[in-house]
Amino acid sequence: MRLDGFGLLVEDMGKMIRFYRDVLGFEIKEEENTSNVYLVKDGTLFLLYGRKDFEKMTSRRYEYIKGLNGHFEIALYVDTFEEVDEAYKKAVENGATSVLEPELEPWGQRTCYIADPEGNLIEIGSWNKSYETKDLTEG
Repeated sequence: MRLDGFGLLVEDMGKMIRFYRDVLGFEIKEEENTSNVYLVKDGTLFLLYGRKDFEKMTSRRYEYIKGLNGHFEIALYVDTFEEVDEAYKKAVENGATSVLEPELEPWGQRTCYIADPEGNLIEIGSWNKSYETKDLTEG
């Protein structure tokens, strides 16, 4: 099996689409008023499912966390430390909740955490090198 994408079950589809598209740069594949919305970020499929529609489709009810969701995080990478700060500032100014302001971690990564409008955690981080070279060891 290969990872094709991942999804979130959302309450307010319009608000979540606008956040991921307009604030974080995800590309939307169809109209906002559908019950399952496909977004793409760097070739990875990102799905937003309307909670009520998903429950109806699966004939099940689910429990949903209110507030910050500590079950998982989405990690986004930028090439420079400065871009971490810029992306954090833009996201917070446009509706994200600040969870951890940008800071340089002891292991050498500059990172920060925000939450989307429904409380899902998003990390924005950098090793101050390009995405293509970030995992290469030196020497």
